[in-house]
Amino acid sequence: MPTHAEKRHLPYTSEQLFDLVADVERYPEFLPWCISCNVIAREGNVLQADLVIGYKFFQEKFGSRVLLDRPHHIHVEYLSGPMKHLSNHWRFIPMPDGGCMIDFYVDFEFRNPMFQRLMGVFFNEIVRRMVGAFEQRAAQLYAAKVSGGRAERSQRGRQS
Repeated sequence: MPTHAEKRHLPYTSEQLFDLVADVERYPEFLPWCISCNVIAREGNVLQADLVIGYKFFQEKFGSRVLLDRPHHIHVEYLSGPMKHLSNHWRFIPMPDGGCMIDFYVDFEFRNPMFQRLMGVFFNEIVRRMVGAFEQRAAQLYAAKVSGGRAERSQRGRQS
């Protein structure tokens, strides 16, 4: 079963990066292979969402529960879809320079052995591209200027 763990130090605040990752309804705007995302329910710091991922002839819907602990942690629990299991978390660790260390982890296994083998071949590249898409989106939304090692918010702030 593929797993991927990655840490990245970015020049944005924990709050900015948390808000970006928590805004699941905007994923189709920037996340590779994300066709749609619908929030089914929201209750306090928990939301339930359906995400449709596709590439060429392959398309699957995943149901998940997203636990939000702003601005420190997002944990995704798998509910339904083509997986045996899926575990995913994002941790946002404030850094002394005003930026944030992202600690990203994902572990999953498809029910279908053919999909599992296929995904295993491309898994690390796919996850790197997805994490990179979040980093590019942060640059678009927050236009942070790095000055003397400190992150500064632009006047635009977060676009809605």
